[in-house]
Amino acid sequence: MPATIELEIQGMTCQHCVKRATKALESVPGVESVEVTLEPGAASVSGSCGSSELIKAVESAGYKAALK
Repeated sequence: MPATIELEIQGMTCQHCVKRATKALESVPGVESVEVTLEPGAASVSGSCGSSELIKAVESAGYKAALK
């Protein structure tokens, strides 16, 4: 069963930001599903990936991320 990791994402201001963060998270190996919401700036990621890889992906897309 895949694990679910909850992230806080700061710096998103519009739906384009949500799409960009979603694409970054989906590019991480092992990710099975991603749900990013603008308000309150959060992501729920399921799969067999580590939180550090997810945070790095979000930060490379230009946003700040941390575990919830």
